[in-house]
Amino acid sequence: MLSLILALSGQFAALGAAIGAGVAAIAAGIGIGKIGSSAMEAIARQPEAVGDIRSSMIVIAALVEGVALFAVIVSALALFL
Repeated sequence: MLSLILALSGQFAALGAAIGAGVAAIAAGIGIGKIGSSAMEAIARQPEAVGDIRSSMIVIAALVEGVALFAVIVSALALFL
C-alpha cells in the first residue's frame, strides 16, 4: 500500500508542477495584456506623456515577467525535489 502511494505521489507532483507552470504563464499573459491595454488608454488620453507611460509600462511588465519566471522555477523545483 505504501509503495502505491509513493508511486502515485510522483505522478501528482508532475501534474501539480505542470498546472503551476501553466497558471503562471496564463496569469503573466493576462497581466501584460492588462498593462498594455491601460498604457494605450493612457496614451490616448495624454499623448504628450508617451515617454513616461512607456517607461513605466516596461518596468511593470518586467516585474510581472519576473514573478511569472519565479513561479515557473518554483514549479520545476517542486517537480525535481
